[in-house]
Amino acid sequence: MGKKLSPIQRRLASQLKAKGISKKGRYAISTSVLQKAGDLKKGTNKASKKGIKRGKMTPDQRAKTRKR
Repeated sequence: MGKKLSPIQRRLASQLKAKGISKKGRYAISTSVLQKAGDLKKGTNKASKKGIKRGKMTPDQRAKTRKR
C-alpha cells in the first residue's frame, strides 16, 4: 500500500483485517467510512481536526462520543 495512514484509520484497518478483509478492501472501506464521519478530510487520507482528536482517544472515550 505504501500510503501513510492516520492513527484512527490504522486502527479501523486493523479491525477490518481481523474480520478477514483484503488489504485493498481495508484501505477503501476505512477511507470511505472515516471521510463520511468527518474524521478524514474529503478526498484524502489526512485526518481532520476531529479525526486527530478521536485518534488520540481510547476506545472507551470514542464510544462515549459516538452519535447514537
